[in-house]
Amino acid sequence: MTKLNDFIKILTGEFNNSEQYENMKKNGEEFPYAEHINTVCNDKITNLPSNFNGIFMIEESYYKLNEKMHASPHLFLFTEEPDGIKLTSYEIPTGYNKSTFTYQNLDSVDFNDLKLSKKFTPAIYIQKNGVWEGGSTSMFSPVLKFTLFERFSKEQLEVTETMEVNGKRTFGYDEPIIYKKVQ
Repeated sequence: MTKLNDFIKILTGEFNNSEQYENMKKNGEEFPYAEHINTVCNDKITNLPSNFNGIFMIEESYYKLNEKMHASPHLFLFTEEPDGIKLTSYEIPTGYNKSTFTYQNLDSVDFNDLKLSKKFTPAIYIQKNGVWEGGSTSMFSPVLKFTLFERFSKEQLEVTETMEVNGKRTFGYDEPIIYKKVQ
């Protein structure tokens, strides 16, 4: 689990893209201001199997575009696999929604009540020269495709997400969002 622990160390904390956002704004380019708060949450999940080697993380994502802030929280499980680190997505637990699902608001939740996301294809991350990279492509519906590609290092997190409907991009940017650690 050494690789998994090293990977999680890079991912946990508070991040934002304020540096990138300010540069884009100066150049007159429309780009979101974004924040991630990534917190390991195994301590809030009861009845984990005795041989459980995974790490659950709540990713609280906030995107501000045109002065409107949007929350997009996720529950991820990271496991060490022979070919790299695997990210599996879970549904937000019952009783929570996009506005209320945060680490701070999360009460105990039973592992047996957690539900895998059926629409998200797990991502695999491989380390190359000190940088973890990987992603996946998911079909959220027969016409809605979600593509994720990420690069993680001690210096920054680079996140590229796009949504396409019938092959036409409806969300995403040509450049990855570059997050730097705040805390």
